[in-house]
Amino acid sequence: MSENFVAPGQQRYLRACMVCSIVMTIQRFREEGCPNCEEFLHLQGSADQIESCTSQVFEGLISLANPSKSWVAKYQRLDKYVKGVYATKVSGLLPDDVRTSMEEEYRVQYIPRDGSATEAD
Repeated sequence: MSENFVAPGQQRYLRACMVCSIVMTIQRFREEGCPNCEEFLHLQGSADQIESCTSQVFEGLISLANPSKSWVAKYQRLDKYVKGVYATKVSGLLPDDVRTSMEEEYRVQYIPRDGSATEAD
């Protein structure tokens, strides 16, 4: 079976990363962390970080097999991420301390994926 397979009835354990919007089970986030954001979110093995940096509330799913060649991935700003399943809209905001660390230490600009923010000029 595929590593991204989610058994029927297991959808309630799905969460979306608030930074990159990848959708995975809580268990995968705990075991592997976020494949795109682990460097600065540190989700692997941390239930508290998973709780505060991922969301159960998300809409729309995009399955990307080749993000670098997909126009949908480019449109959704996902073209630099790993293949997988991504939400089109994620509700929730990162905690201020995580956002500050991300922006100051790692020079990563946080753009919420809830559809309320527009890209900076």
